[in-house]
Amino acid sequence: MYPVTLRDRIGFDAGSRPLEDALAFAASHGFHHGDFNADLGANHLVTGWDAERVNAIRRTCERDRIHLGLHTSSAVNVAEFSPHVAEGVDAYLRANVDLADRLGCEWMVVHAGFHFSSHVKDRTAAALDRLERLTTYAERRGSVRLLLENLNREPDRAEVHYLGHDVAECRPFFAAITSPLFGWAYTVNHAHLVPEGVDGFLDVFGVDRIGEVRLADNTGEYEIHMLPGQGTIDFGALFRRLEGAGYAHHYMMAFGTDADKLAARDFFATLG
Repeated sequence: MYPVTLRDRIGFDAGSRPLEDALAFAASHGFHHGDFNADLGANHLVTGWDAERVNAIRRTCERDRIHLGLHTSSAVNVAEFSPHVAEGVDAYLRANVDLADRLGCEWMVVHAGFHFSSHVKDRTAAALDRLERLTTYAERRGSVRLLLENLNREPDRAEVHYLGHDVAECRPFFAAITSPLFGWAYTVNHAHLVPEGVDGFLDVFGVDRIGEVRLADNTGEYEIHMLPGQGTIDFGALFRRLEGAGYAHHYMMAFGTDADKLAARDFFATLG
């Protein structure tokens, strides 16, 4: 059950920071939501998780009422179809689900992958098929909810382009995968980079499938995670629309230092 106040629903993305350090910061400052990545360092997916550590983290989250999520790497190409590499992507995603389940994570952020301006249909089909299989795998494990993140638009002349960066590219995934364990991580600063904008995504998809709203600012020109107020996103309008539409899950700050996040939480808490 989520805490009552808007302030309590605002969390932070810890990235690759050792999870114990992130949880200590969360507890000492009254954060109740956070997610982390398990690709590097102390959080390494393969080597970092014996039973003693897992049990200690679960006890910490229960004691401090911290809702935890796992954020997979967007650098891993979920749209991969090359032999051997494709199997590795499947193994990576399943291993993340396994870890999320062991830790008691409530959600796991996933992505649609990327392409190189060629074989776009094949890449999209591979990504959709892979996420459908992963959703079935998560259903068998029984707890963690997959949240597809809308990713950022790259310049037209860039060689690499993320899939799922606009409404048209997100739509096939949400249309095909109807499981309650497949939802949406709505990244507002990414939506601000495409013509439909922040409101355009909500016009099409609403709020019912959103499990996390990811927050950072930018000027609408290119991918950069700025502090609120440094860019051109109207966070007041965003919060009024989301809260007015009945959004009741958490917000995730993905920018700045710890001090920046503390100050931004105070700002965001005034907007509901």
